[in-house]
Formats: sequence, structure tokens, C-alpha cells
Amino acid sequence: MKRYPHSLDLQPAIHAKGAVRLPGSKSISNRTLLLAALSEGTTHIHELLASDDTHVMLMALQKLGVRWEQIGESQDYIVHGVGGVFPTHQADLFMGNAGTAIRPLTAALAVTGGDYTLHGVARMHERPIGDLVDALNAVGARIEYTGEPGFPPLHIRRGLIRARQLKVRGNVSSQFLTALLMAAPLMAREEAVTIEVVGELISKPYIEITLNLMRRFGVEVRRDGWQAFTVEAGQRYTSPGAIHVEGDASSASYFLAAGAIAGGPVRVIGVGRDSIQGDVRFVDALERMGATITMGDNWIEAVANANGPLRAIDADFNHIPDAAMTIAVAALFADGTSTLRNIGSWRVKETDRLAAMATELRKLGAEVEEGADYLRITPPATILPAAIDTYDDHRMAMCFSLAALTGAARAGARIRINDPKCVAKTFPDYFEAFASITKDELF
Repeated sequence: MKRYPHSLDLQPAIHAKGAVRLPGSKSISNRTLLLAALSEGTTHIHELLASDDTHVMLMALQKLGVRWEQIGESQDYIVHGVGGVFPTHQADLFMGNAGTAIRPLTAALAVTGGDYTLHGVARMHERPIGDLVDALNAVGARIEYTGEPGFPPLHIRRGLIRARQLKVRGNVSSQFLTALLMAAPLMAREEAVTIEVVGELISKPYIEITLNLMRRFGVEVRRDGWQAFTVEAGQRYTSPGAIHVEGDASSASYFLAAGAIAGGPVRVIGVGRDSIQGDVRFVDALERMGATITMGDNWIEAVANANGPLRAIDADFNHIPDAAMTIAVAALFADGTSTLRNIGSWRVKETDRLAAMATELRKLGAEVEEGADYLRITPPATILPAAIDTYDDHRMAMCFSLAALTGAARAGARIRINDPKCVAKTFPDYFEAFASITKDELF
């Protein structure tokens, strides 16, 4: 296990320049692991993300009787599919704080049947899952709450699924729809299954990832816009043989923002113009702020605005909620007040990110207005030295590293990141990668 200090002092950096090879996408990694497990055949997964969240999924699948092997010291894995039926019918599964693991597994286990308990860390037990449970129980699943209603931990017992049509709210988390979509072929043995989205669907690009990967594993989903999704009867997951995990587009945002803030060029390798991840659209926001972006098949590069500081931005970030956190910190370096809109989903993530971001940005001297689903940020004349609390949230730690760049450097401010080990959730070597483009000692 990698060891981390209790806190990490980032030295001010005048310039960011270089290239970073990205770790695999968390969203793609955990979806791919579950689809490979449910498939017929053996799947060779290349460049799986090495992180706490993927470890949670791997351990859960192992407990469920799925065989997998890691190839040497690489991040390549072989997963032996179980053809839609988990060999182990009773298990106690620890889900950590991995939403990308607990939500699709809840749906898959409710449909396949057995006797399972799912639980996690304290924060996981505060993250809502009621809309997913309601949708499944309405068609015959037997899922019970063993703690607070609407939240994990859960007890899943064998039900009798009759699921021609399911309904799920779309305005809390797109992971609920993803979970139902991934479980739909297991329900559609004899007749088609349609999933209807009630209300607005948030984070649509993450559903695109789900549909793309289901297609790679042999299942087509017919959709009516963003309101209804149908899986025809008789489709089964089949291994594609081999699949490559793209670099994580959310993680790319920190390095691209560094290039936009502090000169550049900074290039990220592992994700490019043909990415299936919606978070690559983060670069559109950087371009609106004045950065120059270039893209290749497998890389993206950012250079700062040659005509002055970044421009303030006022935009809807419902489609890229994770990467939008990076824009909130980049706003510290803009020429006026920035407004990030339609980001209410931040409140049910690893922490209440709206409240946490507002609190920590104020420590740096920013004037911040926190609304129910928006954040308005006026940058300070000078970034203040601060100890940033991270709330056991990997993205808080990573995006606030950007505060150590040019504005802080001119002021001689020191940025301390408390509890830096939280980055292990998705990017264990983040701070080493960040140091490689700023050329500063970490601590």
C-alpha cells in the first residue's frame, strides 16, 4: 500500500509544462469489470485503473465467485465471465465509497437473486440509493434497508422480477439509470424491458459511456431521446475478447487547467478527440476562458491565454459535474466573477461538494455565493495561503492543487492539502504527476 503524509505542502509554481500519462477511467473501469463478469467468455482488460474504487469492485466480484487474474505487475486483467449468473449466492460485500460499484451491483444482484448484504464507509451510508431501490422493488425485487431508509446498507434477497417496464427518476444521479441499463439484459430473457426516465436526466454523458460499453459487450439499447431506453428480449452479454480502458478524462482536467493557468503547454496522454467520456468537453469551458486547446487521437494539450488572464465564465455544467470542480478553482485566476450553474448533483457525491468547495475557496480569499445548485466565485486580488480540507474526497484534493500555481507563486503563498491519501480513490500517484509538470518539490 502506498503511504501518504497527513498533509502535503505544495510549493508555489510559476509555470506548468510537460506531459502526463493518465490512469484509466474509473467510470469505464468499473463498468467494464461488471460487464466482463456478467458476460459469456473471457475478457482481457487492458490498462484498468489502479485505485480504491476498482479494488472494491474486484474484491466484490471475487466474493461473488467471479474468477479474475492480474497479469504480472501490469494493469491488465483477465476476467472469466459467468454468463449472467453469479456462482456465489450469499455474500457480504464491502463497497467502500464507490458509487460506480454499489449501484450497478445492487441492480445486478437484485435481478440474479441470492442473499446479499452491501455496505460501505460512513459517507456511503449518506449517499442516496432510494430511487434505484424503488425502481427495482416495483418490479419484484426484494431489497431492504438495514439502516436509514433510502440509503445503504442494503439487504438483497431473491425476488421474482417481472419487468416489462421500469421507471426511475433522473435528477439525482445518472448512476441509477446506468445500473438499470446494465441489469436490463438479465431481466429481458423472454420479453423486452423498457426503462422510463422520470423528469430531467442529469449527467447524460455518463449514460453514453454505459450504452457504448454495453454495445461493446454485445447488447444494443434502443432509446427514445433521453426519456426511454429499451433492451429487446434474448440479448446476452458476450465478451469482446479484449477491451482497452481509456485514460480518465476527469483526471485530465487538472493538468489541462494547469496549462491554461500557468503557461503550458501541458499535454495529457490516454484520452483524445474520439473519447467516449463526456468529461472531454471540459476543454470547451477552458477554451471559453481563453485557453488554446489542441487534440489528437490519444492526447489533449492546453496552453494559457496569450492575451492575459483567463476570462470569467458563466455556464451550465450539468453535463460534466466532476470536471466542473476544476473550473471552480480555475476561476480563482479569471478576470472577473464566474458562475457554475446546474451543479446540484455535487451535494450527493463523495461529500457535499457545493458546500465544501465554497468553504475552501473562501479560505483562499475568494468571495463565494453558494446556491442550491450553483456557485458564484469572485477571485481575490491575491490568493491567500491556506490549509485545504479534503473531506475524504479525491477531487477536492486534486483540484485545489491548482491553487499553488501562478497567482499563489507571486504572493509566496503556501498551499497545504490535508489528508492527501484520498487521491487513492482514483489517482494514487496524482501529486507526483502534478509535481512533474511544475518541477517543484512536494514536501
